Amino acid sequence: MDKVRFGIVGVGGMGSGHANTMQKIEECELKAVCDIDPNVVKSVSEKHGVKAFTDYRELIDSGLVDAVIAATPHYFHPLVAIYAMKKGLPALSEKPMAATVKAADEMVKTSKETGVPFTIMFQSRAAGINQAARKIVEDGRLGDIYRTCLIASGFRSQAYYDSAPWRGTWIGEGGGVLINQAPHPLDLFSWIGGLPCKVTARTANRRHKMECEDEASAMLEYENGGIGFLHVSTSEAPGTTLMEFCGEKAKLTLYGGRLVLRELEMPVQEFSDSSENMWGSPKSKSVDVPIEDRETGHGAIIRNLARHILHGEPLIVPGEGGLGSIELINSVIMSGHKGEPVSVPVDREKYDKFLEELKKTSKMEEVAGVKRVTDPQHVK
Repeated sequence: MDKVRFGIVGVGGMGSGHANTMQKIEECELKAVCDIDPNVVKSVSEKHGVKAFTDYRELIDSGLVDAVIAATPHYFHPLVAIYAMKKGLPALSEKPMAATVKAADEMVKTSKETGVPFTIMFQSRAAGINQAARKIVEDGRLGDIYRTCLIASGFRSQAYYDSAPWRGTWIGEGGGVLINQAPHPLDLFSWIGGLPCKVTARTANRRHKMECEDEASAMLEYENGGIGFLHVSTSEAPGTTLMEFCGEKAKLTLYGGRLVLRELEMPVQEFSDSSENMWGSPKSKSVDVPIEDRETGHGAIIRNLARHILHGEPLIVPGEGGLGSIELINSVIMSGHKGEPVSVPVDREKYDKFLEELKKTSKMEEVAGVKRVTDPQHVK
């Protein structure tokens, strides 16, 4: 086998972008697409000359594909991926991998029990700058991290939330900005700096007509005594994306597509304990960090899964590696609603019960016309 035959489940939005991307990846061949809307799936199947299905199980059972991409709304990611893995087909889930940590656990568990590969569309991990940041921390160049910060603010209009009845609802999406727009930065933040052990959050809806949050802030506590802060939103323009990790030996900052590493001549605590200068502080210097020129974007993750199947190439995002973002999403949502700290790892049963209570009063309003449109930046 020199190509992996892919099927895509859900092609009314991001899935159609993946279908386009796949045409440029030599290790892949699109063979089938699936969507519950027969008009949508007919259009995409005719465009790419592939088989159309309206039931994901029929696509998976067809024998036409070697791997499956789940690009459906969030609650269906586990259903599609688990069914595929149990049938022996590697699965790639769009973000978020699931709406709850319990459902995400089941996906990881299925992959382990079946031995079938499973990965998540966290394409930001493939970027050279983020790979370099992760390696800096892994190599211990920051020393003990005592403060973290993430700001990932952006904007969505009311028209965005009015484009489909499931958007911004507990029953249709399982959250707002945290579960839809924030998973990528939350994944990088936890992948590079690690997970906190406690979250104290505030969630709010600042400017949109919807059930869920359009902004969230949280104070974080880490096992080593370190602290952190995060803020995500779809209510701010222009947006800001910033990550900062402060360690005893150095400070790492990711901002505006740049990585800045400032190393200290003497560790912070050592300087504090030994210096006789009451106004002094440790001197620092910027250090050049080589950034590998790597393929990025959705294509990098799709190709990586194909090459993993064909050649055993290590997965950029192993399924288990996607749990960090879901832990943060669930803990911030629950803490913000309950007004109390939430421990990480999140209590699976407690969170499921909490979400089910929210879903009882949740409803999907009728919209004038559903717009299943891919983000223009992904239509190429």
